[in-house]
Amino acid sequence: MSQRKVRVHSLEFKTSLVRRVLAGESVLVLAKEFAIRRKLLYEWKARYKQFGEAGLRSVGRPRIIDPGLASASGPGSGPDSDSARSHLRAARKRIDELERKVGQQEVELDFFGEALRRIRAVKDAEKPSAPLSPSEPRKAN
Repeated sequence: MSQRKVRVHSLEFKTSLVRRVLAGESVLVLAKEFAIRRKLLYEWKARYKQFGEAGLRSVGRPRIIDPGLASASGPGSGPDSDSARSHLRAARKRIDELERKVGQQEVELDFFGEALRRIRAVKDAEKPSAPLSPSEPRKAN
């Protein structure tokens, strides 16, 4: 049974490669140049897009700190973090409002779409059949 050697890459290495990929360099070329799997580069890119540099940390999963849950005496305290928290709360509130509005609009669209279908069905049912012209003979049943 062969043992695969696990390589640990620094945060700086991962970040630089991801930035190069995001700048438009080929994943295949970079993977060959640095002897790493393409899949690994794609994983780093996805984590970087989702979590930023914290997503590229080597140990464990990326820590996502909810500023609303952080303690006031922790390392994130101070006027800048209070401002950031208030902006985040305001943004989340706005997102919630917009999601409710979109949901309401979906309900209204469904309602009006169904109403329109019913109106069209009634109109189609009320349309008289084309009248026969006097010169056309009637068919016997």
